[in-house]
Parts: sequence; structure tokens; C-alpha cells
Amino acid sequence: MAKKRPQTKAKRPQITNEEIPVVGAREPCPCGSGRRYKACHGRAAAHAVTELVHRPFEGLPSECDWVALRELVPAATVELPLKGGLPEGVPSVTLATVLPMAWPALRRDDGSVLLGLQNDTASGDISRDLADTLQRALTAEPGTPVEGRRAPADGPRLQDLLDPEGVFEPVVHSGFEFWVPDSENATPEVTASLERANAAAIPTAKLTGVDSAYWCETPDKNHLRWVMPHPEEQLLDALARLHAEGRSNLGEGTRLVGSFRAHGLTVPVWDLPSGVGAEDIEKPAAEFAERFAAALASDAPLTADERRARGGLTNRQVTLS
Repeated sequence: MAKKRPQTKAKRPQITNEEIPVVGAREPCPCGSGRRYKACHGRAAAHAVTELVHRPFEGLPSECDWVALRELVPAATVELPLKGGLPEGVPSVTLATVLPMAWPALRRDDGSVLLGLQNDTASGDISRDLADTLQRALTAEPGTPVEGRRAPADGPRLQDLLDPEGVFEPVVHSGFEFWVPDSENATPEVTASLERANAAAIPTAKLTGVDSAYWCETPDKNHLRWVMPHPEEQLLDALARLHAEGRSNLGEGTRLVGSFRAHGLTVPVWDLPSGVGAEDIEKPAAEFAERFAAALASDAPLTADERRARGGLTNRQVTLS
């Protein structure tokens, strides 16, 4: 009998993850596995762009102010320093809470870049989406807005683009006039958008004596919202200690009413009488900061009164993002 010739299998070329192109979800995966892309290499890519990053601004200078500008402050700007300096032809990069027409970014006629912070993002990582928008804005034609899109799953984050040693100093504005250097020559669309934005903006001011605390004025009462970087459990314990002692307020007529979570941080909120302005609350806030630091340093078990106070604070807590 003739001997059977041994069969040999052709070696499939090895392809690294970095070499796998993006194709249609139902198309065969380019890696050669025989499975559809969505069930093979597309699964990891889809997970990367939908997984929620709870603290997208962690590692950036002034993380608390990033959260405040994203969630609390209507009109503010911050100059952003880039790693390695600004590209040629880009005199400045400015973060803005909101841009006209809700543009994600804008390259002005002079080449400067405005990056919008409060826009909806396409993935679960705000930092990656903003970094993608910023990169495209740096190379956009002067005088053009940048449209939103889903950022590549392996794209850089803000932490990769911004100078980690840079200063982050928000400038809070009473309106959105910073949109248009020459308002007289603004288009009717931009002018109308500016008028609508100014009408809806709540008067807001950043306190100067403590970090990341923002006063705002509403028709019925004023508020202080203070973004804090401390771990949530320790922060709530400290607030409970002060609340049980009757020392959690910021002066006569003020009241700690609860807190909310935003982008992985906790934001205590105080109600203030309508006549209390930002300047009036500076000294009480600084005094509270000292009391809070002492309470935060305590590791003693909570008393029964403190546990009840903590339960009340926890029951009034909500999550924004």
C-alpha cells in the first residue's frame, strides 16, 4: 500500500493587536480567526470606548476644578499648557465651559484654540474624548469649528497631552462674551446663541480663600458647592462629626443640606440666605476648612449622634455622573 503523505498545516501569519484594522461589526475579523469582528477583536475595542471612567480628570492639576467647570460653573475659561509647548501657529489653547452652538472645539481666525468642556461625549472616558477633540482642533483650519466624534479606543487622554506641572487657574465670567473677540462682527447665529446663553447663566463666583468652592445665586436662595478630593467615606465621616456638633454650617442662616457625586468626587452643598454673597462667605468657608481638616484627621469611631448625622447626609446624596 502506498504510504500516505503526511499533511502539514500552513502557518497562519501572526498579527498583533495593533495591526488589526477596524472593519464592520458583522464582517470577518481581519485576524483570520473565522469569527465576526464584533465577537473577536472588536469586543475589546467596543469595551474600551464604552467602559465608564469614574474619575476622568484624575491626575490632572486641580482635578476638583475640572469637575466644577464640567458640572457647576456656567461660564469660565482656563489657559491650558501643553506638554512640549504650543505647536507653531497656535498662540494659545483655552478650556471653556461652553462654546457657541455647543461646538466641541473652535480654531479661531488667529489660530488659537477653544476647547469646550460641557459637551456630550461619545464614550465612557471624557478625558479621551476631549483629548481627541483637542488634537483635531490643533490642526484644524483657522476660523473653523471642530465636530464631535467617537475617539479611538487607543487614543491619548488629556493626561497625555497637558503639562502635569502646569497651573490650572479658572477665570469665572459673568457671561459668554469671551466667545467673540469682536462682537460687532459676529454672525447672527453666534449672536443669538450668546444672548440665549447669557440669559440662562446663573451668577457664579469662585472663592479665593479655599480650593474649588463655588458660590452661586438663585432666585430663592444662594448656594455654596465645594468639590473635595478626599475619599468619600472619610469625607462623610468628617462632615457627620461636624454636623452632629452643630458646626457644619457657614454662619447664621446657612445650612449643610447634603452632597452629590460627580466624576468620582464628592461635592458638599450649603444653602445660604439670598443676601449672602461670595465675599460674605469667604471667611466662614476658611474657618470651616480648619474645622473640617481636624475632623478629617480623626480616626475615632463615630458616636450614635454622628452615625445618625451621617445617615441623614447619605440619604440626601445623589450622583450626577
